[in-house]
Amino acid sequence: MHFIKMHGIGNDYIYVDEFLYKASADIRGAARLASDRHTGIGGDGIVLIERSSAADARMRTFNRDGSEGK
Repeated sequence: MHFIKMHGIGNDYIYVDEFLYKASADIRGAARLASDRHTGIGGDGIVLIERSSAADARMRTFNRDGSEGK
């Protein structure tokens, strides 16, 4: 999985640009594994940047426990 990790004001997320790369089919499992600070990349979760029919892009956030953010 190709990614960029960014941080600010105490949070850090793993970003996947789905315009260029496809995220894991099991994104919930990938969020749990990648977010682990001891065995993974480490972070507060994964943010997918996806195509949108209403705007330039759509963001979907998956927390470190695999749940999708609201």
